[in-house]
Amino acid sequence: MTTTCHMSISLDGYVAGPDQSLESPLGARGMELHHWHLDEPLNEADARARDLLLRPRGAYVMGRNMYGPVRGPWQEEWRGWWGDEPPYHAPVFVLTHHEHEPFHFVTEGFEAAYARASEAAGERGVDIAGGASTVRQALAAGVIDELVLDFAPVLLGAGEPLFEGVPDPGFEPVEVIHSPLATHVRYRVGRLG
Repeated sequence: MTTTCHMSISLDGYVAGPDQSLESPLGARGMELHHWHLDEPLNEADARARDLLLRPRGAYVMGRNMYGPVRGPWQEEWRGWWGDEPPYHAPVFVLTHHEHEPFHFVTEGFEAAYARASEAAGERGVDIAGGASTVRQALAAGVIDELVLDFAPVLLGAGEPLFEGVPDPGFEPVEVIHSPLATHVRYRVGRLG
């Protein structure tokens, strides 16, 4: 089983801008990280990277902010940023301290969410869907085998840093493709030393 992660990132290492809110879930200027796969028509390199991003996986692990903006206990009927039709067509395990339907909410931490996702995924593999905190936990746990970073040519200056506090697990670039909107780098991840 392979565990993957695919994230859009600024040149200064942020996967979301500052001041995230219901109206601006990716924070100030955060959408600029995603023009490579949202603007039509897609460049051939961006289409290849998008297809890699959207490849089917057996299960997903994501942090609570990837699911919704509500902090603390759920106080309203929230079904995810995407509404009633989630883009994931496999079990999704959300790290949270407060359970909520329709996904599998895990309150026992990253290791428990990853174990449940691994069991559900079987040979189809697990994808760490984000956000930054969840990816940092996955890197620290040494479970990511392949990391794809889509570097957007933008400096956010603040926001959600992807690698803050993460020991270098060792990244081996295995593919680099680029377009005017992003440089896509696929890394094999392995433990150093």
